[in-house]
Amino acid sequence: MNALSTPRFSRALQAWGSDHFAGLLKQELAALETGVLPLDRGGALGGYVDDSDMTVTVIAVTDDSDCVHARIGVFFRELLAGCSCGDEPSPINAYCELQVAIDKTTADVTFSLIPD
Repeated sequence: MNALSTPRFSRALQAWGSDHFAGLLKQELAALETGVLPLDRGGALGGYVDDSDMTVTVIAVTDDSDCVHARIGVFFRELLAGCSCGDEPSPINAYCELQVAIDKTTADVTFSLIPD
């Protein structure tokens, strides 16, 4: 997937309504290229996002006539540079919540940050 393409979560959409949905959603999120999720806006200290080892939890899932909506929690690392510390950059644990919307017709996915 390149920077201009929209992610598609076909497998998760097909599993909507089953016990397998949350697991497949997490698999498709884990398969995204680095930088696709808007984690840069969810960091607490404005550092660089390291999403190479993130953990996702599915908090809630609903749907309407157009989309399946999932509220997810994402644990990741934020790298703080420029603090003149001996072990720069300093990694800190970070967390944010995102809304994932899966279009029921196309399986196209959009992400939005849920403010604190």
